[in-house]
Amino acid sequence: MADNDHDVAVIGGGAAGVAAARRLHDVGIDCLLIEARDRLGGRAWTVAGADGAALDLGCGWLHSADRNPWTKIAQAQGYAIDKTPPPWAKASLATGFPLSEQRGFSESMQAFHARIGEVAHLDKDVTAAAALEPDGRWNELISAVTSFISGAEPAQISARDFDNYEDTGVNWRVAEGFGAAIAKHGDGLPVAFDCPVRRIDHHGKRLKIETAKGAIAADQAIVTLPTAVLAEESLFAPALPDKTQAARGLPLGLADKLFIALEKPEEFESDSRLFGGKDRIATAAYHLRPFGRPQIEAFFGGTNARELEAQGEGAFFDFAVAELTGLLGSDFARRLKPIHIHRWGADPFARGSYSYALPGMAECRATLAAPVDGRLFFAGEACSKGDFSTAHGGYFTGVAAAEQVIAARKTKR
Repeated sequence: MADNDHDVAVIGGGAAGVAAARRLHDVGIDCLLIEARDRLGGRAWTVAGADGAALDLGCGWLHSADRNPWTKIAQAQGYAIDKTPPPWAKASLATGFPLSEQRGFSESMQAFHARIGEVAHLDKDVTAAAALEPDGRWNELISAVTSFISGAEPAQISARDFDNYEDTGVNWRVAEGFGAAIAKHGDGLPVAFDCPVRRIDHHGKRLKIETAKGAIAADQAIVTLPTAVLAEESLFAPALPDKTQAARGLPLGLADKLFIALEKPEEFESDSRLFGGKDRIATAAYHLRPFGRPQIEAFFGGTNARELEAQGEGAFFDFAVAELTGLLGSDFARRLKPIHIHRWGADPFARGSYSYALPGMAECRATLAAPVDGRLFFAGEACSKGDFSTAHGGYFTGVAAAEQVIAARKTKR
């Protein structure tokens, strides 16, 4: 690598890394953004479908859009913000799920979230499953929906952490792709692509960052890697056991999306929804005609997504066809064709979708975010107490880490 000496290295080119590097670059600090992939965006990734439409294989919604910084960034880039209400904000199609039953499910889901607030304040942190009604009629579907939200079922996640999540309830989309907007925010930044980091050596006065393309020296580094990578003991030398243990307390859940082409889509209302099954956890949710397009966006979460990943990409389409034909008849299969899917768990640079806290580990987010020795700083959705699992959580922590670097550099002058 020709240019291997910088004031600051930003490790990881996802939402947090791009935000951090942009802030440092804009105030004139020499920084290098180091990215393992051949693109920016990390777990935000927009690809083009056969018709040229933008497909977000990673994060696709501007959650808390009214306070989400990516909203204004995307608008400034000239991208269109679609404010159509999300499909989960209205009733699903009644096919296989009568409206009377949907009302019962909705009431149970609201009661579950209310009880989360109660059990989260117990002396001991418990699993979110403690908020489920014993033998509740809708426990399986509540668990399925939770797996779409958190990447894991209620029995695996901390009730306290789940309750900490902050959401204004405003959800919009970027028509040209959320991943595209995040990647574009990195335009003009100095980036080393195809450059996975193997070790961060902080023995000496300056950091030595060992990569697949050679060593990079820096005074400071902002580390924005996913927790599945941070949990590796060999990443830091000397080891940082507090960081390793914090990362292990914040594993990555799994939420995968399959885009399906739909022939003769007119019978379905744009931005409507179907659940594949209402009485099981291993089910998918189907967003019909997103943006009015002739497509279905299928969501798979938690254990179901992990088991399907193990079977290969085709397993997702087979699963979706089985559920949809069970609801809409065997002839419906002829109208479906797979377009795109990305297995985030199998992605070596992600190894999952977004973080959740294990029971008793909610405080690991603050531990993970804490700087080390005024030289190592940390950012990413897992470092956010209330905006975890989101790209805006990545943005906020990335900018915060950049500000910490700026302050530290002023102190050393």
